[in-house]
Amino acid sequence: MLEIVVIGIGSGNPEHMTLEGIAALNAADLVLIPRKGPAKADLAELRREICERFLDARATRIVEFDMPVRDATGGYRAGVDAWHRAIADRYRVLLERETGAVALLVWGDPSLYDSTLRILDLLAADGLPFARRVAPGITSLQVLAARHGVPLNAVGGPVQVTTGRRLAAAPGEAESVAVMLDGDCAFRRIDPDGVTIWWGAYLGMPNEILISGPLSEVAERIAETREAARAANGWIMDTYLLRRG
Repeated sequence: MLEIVVIGIGSGNPEHMTLEGIAALNAADLVLIPRKGPAKADLAELRREICERFLDARATRIVEFDMPVRDATGGYRAGVDAWHRAIADRYRVLLERETGAVALLVWGDPSLYDSTLRILDLLAADGLPFARRVAPGITSLQVLAARHGVPLNAVGGPVQVTTGRRLAAAPGEAESVAVMLDGDCAFRRIDPDGVTIWWGAYLGMPNEILISGPLSEVAERIAETREAARAANGWIMDTYLLRRG
């Protein structure tokens, strides 16, 4: 029976690996490592480093494959759905003759703004027989709060977790808002009065960047820093926390 084990590997530091994740990695017969092109070679390299550091002497196969690229020219949802379908098709080709345990190493935690579990649903709907298991990981939001030394919530208050696209469309009045997947710096389009921002990029990695302060004072600095970092590295992953009052 094929078992697919989805392992959260944290936000960029091998030290984020949990004992459960390390055990799941060592129980795998095969580890799949996605490649996302030269500009994002760092993402595959971290997965290789994790395998080199934590795999024991047992022979574990490691197979690298090229991840399909999302078409961003059409509608967002249609493009994402087609991308997920293409990834599921790639997985099916890689897995349909496999048995035993296959590990997928997922950035952060599989439960938060990652589509691996939904893609596995597509594989199951296609009729590929497999069991699934998930080893949770540390999210970028946890690392962001730790690096800045702040809690995500105010006393007794809720935290809204959303995307940059949603923040720009409906800023709302939530006291604490954690924002992910913001490629357009949506924080510049909300009323900055009384808002503090804690921002971080490449969290957990050697090139980590942190900026915080009143939104009215640091918004443009964050936007400029973000653009310069993306140009220098070829990619960027960042997140931030906004709090009113």
